[in-house]
Amino acid sequence: MRININFHNSLYSKIITRALLKAYETFGLIAALAMSFFYLNASADIYPKNPDIDIVNYTFRIVLSDETDVIDVESTIDFIFRKKGMSKLSLDFVSISDELEGRGMCVLDITEKGEPVDFKYGSDQLEVYIAASVAENEHRRIAIVYSGIPATGLIIAPNMFGDRTFFSRNWPNLGRNWMPLVDHPYDKATCEFVIYAPERYKVVSNGLLMEESTVGRGVRKTHWKQSVPIPVWQFALGVAEFAVQYVETFDGKSIQTWVYKQNRAAGFYDFAVPTKQVLEFYSEYVGPFAYEKLANIQSNSVGGGMEAASSIFYGDESVTGERTKRWRNVIIHEVAHQWFGNSVTEYDWDDVWLSEGFATYFTLLFIEHAYGRDEFVERLKNAKSLIFKFYKDQPDYRIVHDGLSDMSKVSNKMTYQKGAWYLHMLRNKMGDVDFRKGIRSYYRKYYNGNASTSDLIHEMESASGQKLGRFFQQWLYQGGNPKLSLEWTYYSNKNSLEIVLSQTQESGGIFNIPVEIEIVYGETHGSKVETLNLAKESERFTFHVEHEPVKLIVDPYTKLLAEWEFSEKEDK
Repeated sequence: MRININFHNSLYSKIITRALLKAYETFGLIAALAMSFFYLNASADIYPKNPDIDIVNYTFRIVLSDETDVIDVESTIDFIFRKKGMSKLSLDFVSISDELEGRGMCVLDITEKGEPVDFKYGSDQLEVYIAASVAENEHRRIAIVYSGIPATGLIIAPNMFGDRTFFSRNWPNLGRNWMPLVDHPYDKATCEFVIYAPERYKVVSNGLLMEESTVGRGVRKTHWKQSVPIPVWQFALGVAEFAVQYVETFDGKSIQTWVYKQNRAAGFYDFAVPTKQVLEFYSEYVGPFAYEKLANIQSNSVGGGMEAASSIFYGDESVTGERTKRWRNVIIHEVAHQWFGNSVTEYDWDDVWLSEGFATYFTLLFIEHAYGRDEFVERLKNAKSLIFKFYKDQPDYRIVHDGLSDMSKVSNKMTYQKGAWYLHMLRNKMGDVDFRKGIRSYYRKYYNGNASTSDLIHEMESASGQKLGRFFQQWLYQGGNPKLSLEWTYYSNKNSLEIVLSQTQESGGIFNIPVEIEIVYGETHGSKVETLNLAKESERFTFHVEHEPVKLIVDPYTKLLAEWEFSEKEDK
């Protein structure tokens, strides 16, 4: 049965979506809502925060259909007013606009305890006005009924086999296109998704599966519940004709594979490894895995991977049946995010490197652990090449942003690669024992919460007993990278070696860095490594040597993010 209703100027518009949701359980109706809405203009996201309001939980009861891209939703939001006398809840929520060609959401009704609540909806903001006499730390709950066609955020499109699918793509702030949210990483919350869809589909989301039932004619109800607070951009929803494998368990938690039905054999093979081994390594190195399960999910809403908490999405092409190194490393990276970015989440987008830089470096740490030092070093060197290529065009780029408001600039290769290289240099500066001690302390303190770069500095200084402010400043808060010129002279009459080491970079100022130099004497006499602490534009270092050097090697153990060039003077 199909119901066509025109809601324009209808008194029934406020209650019909709620009624449809109830009808799905009773009758299994598949409805299409044809609506005429007024147009509202969009505005830029200036990244506002309101820590006096704490969202505790979101519940979304969503009707999906094969006959229309319209979604019909009832959202219940539990929240706390942290201050006495507050009366307004502001949510990010994209409204219908000309620019979106009629797509976007329309709010039909907002209630609290069944009573209507006043609201204002426009410019992609939903303002809900709560009754007076709000006490400090008072819990409130509202229900929002809405409907529309998502402009983005929830991708309704055929997959690689031409089959209809529904997949979320919320990063970094696209969730507001289909859900009313405080759409910023600082406000983490638990969530529930209750989906009503044609019974040929399987549904996956964050957390644990609470219910899967046939309700009425041809409609399946699927209820997922995420009991650990996560940033809203990680709210995950996948609806497709999946083949599902329960691979094994880790610490009593299910490891799962969800792939398109046509990719059953190849997908089950590809995703069977190395997920458990990665979970074991990070749990031992960093701390406990925070979530109720870990599902690897094939999706057409991402190109590479997307690390939604407990439910990782991988692109259409991720299934090859060959367990390629590329997709192996994507799995490692996205699992690393379950610790960094998911459990410990950056307080705002200025510190997104705490997510991407960490996941990139901890991917390398697992590679070093599982596949050997050579591949670890090779990937570090590849990252270094990407970094210096990038800085030729953007020499002043800094890793930590300053009041970022343009979401298109949230991250780039440097957030990943230079962020990872910074952690590598920090590990070498602190030593393996203190670095791991600091990481474990940082994770333990901000477990399932939010952190900033300054919080990381504090934990690493406490673990090492070192002052690290300048070290963080020169690599994360300023642009540029060291470019070195090295000139050396051997004095045979003195058995001494003189090295003039200069910094020639044009951006970023002068770095304070240890430069390791391997002095190679040849096959008979071997070599030794000297550490030159360079803190000026140019410094001269002289020391005794037992034999005439054959050559010098800068950074023999791959510890320093720098470029360099040599010149050699004649023997004097």
